[in-house]
Amino acid sequence: MYKKNYKLKKTISMKQFISEFGENFSDHIKKRLMELDLRCVLTRENDENILDLKHVEHTKFDCKCNNSKNEKKEYAYGEFVVVDGILYFSEKCAENSAVMQSPIVNTVYTSLSNDNSILFQDTSLKKVDDNNIDYVIDTLLTVYPNVSQRYIDILKHMTSY
Repeated sequence: MYKKNYKLKKTISMKQFISEFGENFSDHIKKRLMELDLRCVLTRENDENILDLKHVEHTKFDCKCNNSKNEKKEYAYGEFVVVDGILYFSEKCAENSAVMQSPIVNTVYTSLSNDNSILFQDTSLKKVDDNNIDYVIDTLLTVYPNVSQRYIDILKHMTSY
């Protein structure tokens, strides 16, 4: 089991995720995951191996929850879990007062094969491998917002030094 790390980085890039967990990932999986790098950050709470996928700019959307008309929340577009070096896609994401699960999570999860699915900490997970990584990434990219021009300009400025 994974132990609690009090110095755990709560938000990491896709590049950091691959560096931390991708030792057993195929080159194809690493390449496809990197297609999310510019748009995506991964966040985690207490478990180092359970990470939610969020937009890098933490864009908020109207939430039709709790009958509130003006509430805005950030989307979680999926949750990756790494168990024994194997990448899994979770049935659900962490939701709270600031984050809601994107409908795409259910679309991706139900489309993945039940072969090699596991139960981890009371959550159902389906294995992501070379046979389905293209579908997972392509489907996520259909709903992941592009980054703003302002964000691109900031990145260009920061990397010009």
